[in-house]
Amino acid sequence: MLYVEAPGLKKPRASKRDLGKIVEKLRLTLQPPQLVAPHFWRMTLPQMPLRRFAIIRYGNRMLSQFLMRRAIRRLDFEDAVAWFHVPHPGFLAKQLGEKLTVFYCIDDYSKLPEVDGIAVQEMDDRLTATADIVFTCNRALMETHSRHNAKVHLSPHGVDFDLIARATSPETEIPEEAKELRRPVIGWWGVLDARVDISILEHVAVARSEWTILLIGRVAVDVAALGRLANVVFVGAKPYTELPRWAKAIDVCVLPYAQSALIERSSPLKMREYLAAGKAIVATPFPEARIFGPLVQIATDGPGFVYAIEEALAMDTPERVVLRQKAVESNTWDKTVEDILEKVEAELRARDGT
Repeated sequence: MLYVEAPGLKKPRASKRDLGKIVEKLRLTLQPPQLVAPHFWRMTLPQMPLRRFAIIRYGNRMLSQFLMRRAIRRLDFEDAVAWFHVPHPGFLAKQLGEKLTVFYCIDDYSKLPEVDGIAVQEMDDRLTATADIVFTCNRALMETHSRHNAKVHLSPHGVDFDLIARATSPETEIPEEAKELRRPVIGWWGVLDARVDISILEHVAVARSEWTILLIGRVAVDVAALGRLANVVFVGAKPYTELPRWAKAIDVCVLPYAQSALIERSSPLKMREYLAAGKAIVATPFPEARIFGPLVQIATDGPGFVYAIEEALAMDTPERVVLRQKAVESNTWDKTVEDILEKVEAELRARDGT
């Protein structure tokens, strides 16, 4: 298997972080495919930004085709399957002699912050129409992609249930950093970016200064006002394997997403992780949150979150913990992959006439 990385959809900025990423990507593009695990290679494709210019798109296409064909020859691949999970390298679809082209879509990429929405939507539509088979992580994306391809399948996100469920195990210890936090602890894990309604977190922290707001993950937006509040704790990104320990420290998990077209078509993985950890959840009203019915409480603003969190704290029981975990215990990544590969293999057999 060859995993190919291409620079992201976002327009690069003159920030230290973005410049560092550009330098690292350029370094990696000069390397041949690297063996990173048995039968698993990785390579990086150069992608110039400013894709709205035809000459840039042409240059990206020609260079990428040359490098990909060279890598396929070097690795001696036969009967290759081209698998896309983002739309911007989609110009390679059907250009590499692949036996099958797959698009696995997990977001409405055109609505992501800091992207050229029109150009990205055109890429997404074109790749969807070109692919032999398409998978989407939720029904909203399935509906939009079905306009361009008749072979679109629903494939909801999985969850590493066995790992995350350790949050309820007596043997799992709360991290030292969290042991002295004042309870109740209202928690979030993941990247704090433009999709999150920071004002909701601010309101909850101010309205209930006796609560601790625990934020786990990288911060990608201005949180200066939130950081000035004494009961808000930022602990930064933590290794994924440590999530059960941090989850055990949390009493109620929150998903305070700002209402937007992006969130209407999103399927946050952390929602299933929260459930796998057995946690009570309060979320803003996006479609994927409603799928789990009474297991996820809905609120629309700061005061609504305060009320819903208080209700979640008062109503939480061991029985509810079990119900939340049962809702996702069979929704594992192994099961997701098994379902996807079954459909891909069926498509390959149909093409072979077997």
